Amino acid sequence: MIFGAFERMVAMRYLRARRQEGFISVIAAFSLLGIGLGVATLIIVMAVMNGFRSELLGRVLGLNGHMNVYAIQGPLPDYQPLADRLRQVPGVTSVTPTVEAQALVTVRGVSSGAIVRGIAPEDFRVRPTVSNHIVRGSLDRFEDENVAIGIRMAQRLGLAVGDQLTLISPQGNTSAFGTVPRMRAYTIGAIFDVGMFEYDNNFIFMPLPAAQVFFRVPDAVTTLELMVEQPRLIWQYRGPVQEVLGGRARLVDWQQSNASFFNALQVERNVMFLILTLIILVAAFNIISSMIMLVKDKGRDIAILRTMGATRGMILRIFFLAGASIGVIGTVFGLVLGVAFADNIESIRQVLQNLLGTELFSAEIYFLTQLPAEIDWSEVARVVLMALGLSFGATIYPAWRAAKLDPVEALRYE
Repeated sequence: MIFGAFERMVAMRYLRARRQEGFISVIAAFSLLGIGLGVATLIIVMAVMNGFRSELLGRVLGLNGHMNVYAIQGPLPDYQPLADRLRQVPGVTSVTPTVEAQALVTVRGVSSGAIVRGIAPEDFRVRPTVSNHIVRGSLDRFEDENVAIGIRMAQRLGLAVGDQLTLISPQGNTSAFGTVPRMRAYTIGAIFDVGMFEYDNNFIFMPLPAAQVFFRVPDAVTTLELMVEQPRLIWQYRGPVQEVLGGRARLVDWQQSNASFFNALQVERNVMFLILTLIILVAAFNIISSMIMLVKDKGRDIAILRTMGATRGMILRIFFLAGASIGVIGTVFGLVLGVAFADNIESIRQVLQNLLGTELFSAEIYFLTQLPAEIDWSEVARVVLMALGLSFGATIYPAWRAAKLDPVEALRYE
């Protein structure tokens, strides 16, 4: 072994406090706690940010499609032949014609804006992001003049399955008295809860034929939504799809439409990692200060050990082991604390909310109804290795100072 039994015994003895060495041990304890809290904080914050990105990416892609085809201008007429050709592109799993537009929702005199998306009932039933999260009503009712709305909209407008809402289109009917708003009542057949505030509060899904009639796009759609096998490698599918389109339509993929949002998440993640690393760095400096004080306090012991035959290498290893033990124990403590906290973060949030009587994670602000956390073990390994590296590096100088101590000078001034 690198460290002998004698070196381990002396190093551990120096870490245990005696009355006259209590202050040094307090500094060492705070160093250990600082490293542990720094490692735990890094693991928790990185897990939460990974969870945010994965949840938002999965739900945004599940609702909006991986690639969207739009007409150069206006709606897409005669879309079925184009959709059939796009389904033949390797890697494309589905092509969904949709009609999407804004409308005004009116219920018992209360009005609010909404995004209406028309989709064929058979396509809506195989869209798991929505179809697997129907909380009231049934997908069997999604036909004819029945629509599906989000649970937040239902709560806000006081709606239930079977109630009616009135949609007002921004494109009105022209008459002798000017433009008259086009209005139509629809029955609520299902209520969904996908867990994203924006969709649960603002989206209305309508059968495609009804949407084509309401928005006056007969035999046409506004978008063709493409799903692919590997959305994270979306760039691989752009070329083949563009060949099929032949410049007759526009193609926008999820990376282009959400680029600024996900880039902001990545920048924030990197900045948070850098800032929280400073906690571990400060704790490492505490190790240096506590070890330097320990070396100064143990000058007489070092001199006696040297006169009894201990080599400079043995002294260096003794103090290196004493300082490194603080880093290792603190890192292990932080690893256990961080992983346990990240695994149970939603339960902890609920407990804290009940104790404090306040909402700690507002869906209106963060878009999600639950606090997500996804542990990336390769990232955890990097955090642990960084903490150990800083801890070991912090012990090198004090250990070197102890090894260079002249026993004659130490005993003379002692």
